[in-house]
Amino acid sequence: MGNLLDPAALDAAIENVHRAGMPGLFAEVRDGDQVWRGAAGVADVATGRPVTAGMRHRVGSITKTFTAAAVLQQVESGQIGLDTPISRYLPRLVPKERGDAITVRMLINHTSGLAEYLPYAYPSLKAFPYLPDTGPQSLDDHRHTWFDPTELIEMGVTAPAVGTPGGTPGLYSNTNYLLLAELLEQVTGTTAEQYITRNVIERAGLRDTELPTGPYVDGPHSLLYEAWFGMIDPPRDYSVYNMSWAIPAGSLISTVADLNRFYGMLLAGKIVSPSSLAQMRRTVPVVSQEGKTIDYGLGLYPMEGPGQGIFWGHGGTVWGGGALAMIRADGKRQMAVAVNMQRWNRLDSSGRPQAHPIDDALATLYRVAMYG
Repeated sequence: MGNLLDPAALDAAIENVHRAGMPGLFAEVRDGDQVWRGAAGVADVATGRPVTAGMRHRVGSITKTFTAAAVLQQVESGQIGLDTPISRYLPRLVPKERGDAITVRMLINHTSGLAEYLPYAYPSLKAFPYLPDTGPQSLDDHRHTWFDPTELIEMGVTAPAVGTPGGTPGLYSNTNYLLLAELLEQVTGTTAEQYITRNVIERAGLRDTELPTGPYVDGPHSLLYEAWFGMIDPPRDYSVYNMSWAIPAGSLISTVADLNRFYGMLLAGKIVSPSSLAQMRRTVPVVSQEGKTIDYGLGLYPMEGPGQGIFWGHGGTVWGGGALAMIRADGKRQMAVAVNMQRWNRLDSSGRPQAHPIDDALATLYRVAMYG
């Protein structure tokens, strides 16, 4: 199973994603002690400034693994019960009967039945993302909006339920992770951001990772180009953005090296205990925001390759940027990839994304990175 890294194949695969239309991307792949880092394309299409493998990047929902790990630490210390109703901790945020039926575990694995707040906070997106009448106007309206998390939670809680608590398939919803942040604050007496920074980010020794407080990405970084299914043409830069719409669910800034370090330590039982890790790897079917049914654990999900075992990790997107980080179950092989454009697929007349050469090129890069 130990295919050693093939730098030439990785260089070619990353270059092909750029050739297929991605402005810039960068990655780190590890196999035991071997490390390959690569980058292709530009961080700024106007100046031609190149991307580099060490850039800091908004990594979107990869944040959820950090938040889930923080909650599990509090489960280990007896402050939170994984199968305790959320009403026990946050009676005002989730009304009684519903709060009694939704457990902490259901929030972490998206089986709470709570709706996504995004289409309410960002009305032009509609039922993001697949409706013919979706549009990007809200992205510009809210570039500098400071959202109150309890107001976002209320949007998700008062919206029609998307399932019964504990029922499967669950439906992926950021509302769940905003509630987990409130839960952390309730039991630790500090903000979720401070708790996660101290007990997850710093515990893992991540020097280039942070939950940002302002709209800027500090340090060397790429611009982030949002195409919104071809409706923003040419794609527009959203690298400066107030991320309060997603703090514990999607605001993390990191590097590909830090992401690999984090998942390596997580799977080695150094962030949460082995028994917590076993809980994180118990999956249920969940429908993703792209409408695909995936197996989802507690802030982690598996990807399977032909005869190569299972990889665990998480992907993420923000306006204009995205990332994917995966580690083989035995901890030996890892990859983290960051891209600087999102939603490059145009929609057909029924509002479904059409295939784009970037899709195949990325799939090939992931395959070479994970399986050699």
